[in-house]
Amino acid sequence: MAAKTVQLEVVSAEAKLFSGKVATVQVTGSEGELGIYPGHAPLLTKIKPGMVRLVKEDGAEQLMYVAGGVLEVQPHNVTVLADVAVRANELDEEQALAAKKRAEEAIADSSTDLSYAEAAAELARALAQLEVLRKLRR
Repeated sequence: MAAKTVQLEVVSAEAKLFSGKVATVQVTGSEGELGIYPGHAPLLTKIKPGMVRLVKEDGAEQLMYVAGGVLEVQPHNVTVLADVAVRANELDEEQALAAKKRAEEAIADSSTDLSYAEAAAELARALAQLEVLRKLRR
């Protein structure tokens, strides 16, 4: 009989955001969206800035924002090692909108101190945060 849950750890440099049994995990890997279920094949991949969506064994859903990192899937556990991780309900929409505006201005103005690559990365992080907030409100 297949397992119905898998142990998930979501850890950032600052704190452990989640540790417990989950039915599923969704995350954006370097090659696209990943859905991890119990019994998933072992996997190691980079993750992009975006949402981590987990469904606990009782069916409750939890959303988090990660600013990149690594996902490791083993037979009985999944680990998200994030550069930065924040629970969705702790995200600051005004800060994300301001970061988006700064990044867009830096991309448009080549004379800024921010390189194009840095501005594009900042824009990607801001847009990912706004998307997580949008999904949280649904």
